[in-house]
Amino acid sequence: RGPLLSARAQRAAVEKPVAMKLGDAVRDGIIANETLGYFIGRTYLFLKKVGIDPTRLRFRQHLQHEMAHYACDCWDAEIECSYGWVECVGLADRSAYDLTAHSAATKVDLSAHETFAEPVMEEVLEIKPNKKDVAKAFKRDTKLVTETLEAMDEAEAMAMAEAHASGADVSIKSVTTGQEFTITPGMVAIAKKTKKVTGRSFVPSVIEPSFGIGRVLYMVFEHSFYVREDDDQKTVFKFPAVMAPTKCALFPLQVKKDFEPMLERISRSLVSAGVSNKIDDSSASIGKRYARFDELGVPFAVTVDFDSLTDDTVTLRERDSTTQLRLPADDVADLLMRLSNGSATWEEAAAKYPAVTAKE
Repeated sequence: RGPLLSARAQRAAVEKPVAMKLGDAVRDGIIANETLGYFIGRTYLFLKKVGIDPTRLRFRQHLQHEMAHYACDCWDAEIECSYGWVECVGLADRSAYDLTAHSAATKVDLSAHETFAEPVMEEVLEIKPNKKDVAKAFKRDTKLVTETLEAMDEAEAMAMAEAHASGADVSIKSVTTGQEFTITPGMVAIAKKTKKVTGRSFVPSVIEPSFGIGRVLYMVFEHSFYVREDDDQKTVFKFPAVMAPTKCALFPLQVKKDFEPMLERISRSLVSAGVSNKIDDSSASIGKRYARFDELGVPFAVTVDFDSLTDDTVTLRERDSTTQLRLPADDVADLLMRLSNGSATWEEAAAKYPAVTAKE
């Protein structure tokens, strides 16, 4: 479900987005098509994954006066922060505007053709300009008028056929030059016919996603920052592990040379697994070192203590819950790799390894 604020809702002075299945939004004509809906969904999932609070995220549809001349539909991913709602991603459906304009300017056919596996019987729309009458009426604009007539969609074409049947003239407008032409009855034959079709030609459409990466990063910082309830001097960045620049901190319980070989071994194994890490062997207390790395958004910390030297186990701490587990040192690299790439959760780790009670 996506938090959608449609143009229709905005015109009705609705301010809160509505959680709606994207498929339903496409079906109801709120989102122009499935492809645009797919990009909205992927953008929503991406922003959640990098740390955006979904309750402060919405997709707002452009109103008609905001719509770019090339777009048939456009949605902005807006994120709420201390400055209010800020546009961070634009998703525009440019339809076939680009290739149609290029094709008209270069006189090169840029349509694609799809051949069906089996022929099908289809009701097809036939638009046949009367070349003699069109040439007589429009002279040097004959080709442009013919192309504009042939480019009409079914609704436009059938509306023209109905008007001509009643003897009325119809105006058409070229999408490439903006010129308008009056088409009189007899200048074009429009009909629907059933025929065997082996394929179809079409001009590909374009969805244009545009991400303001600097804005998204700022929002991640603001949405990730918090102060611990039990100590207002302890600040934390709750970056998702996939986003955190440093995934793990490595601590010796005390500054002793006895701990160094094990710390180096774990650090090398983490590097081999693609897990960024940093050893802090300063003389500060373990609690202060935890707090120092919480401020940097490091999601995990491994502590080597005196028991580690005898049983080759270590303590693994998770930043936000501050819970700790005891596990074999040889399991650390694989577990942190999976925790960092999202293929495992802390809850799954807690179900496998014993918890450790420690006061920070």
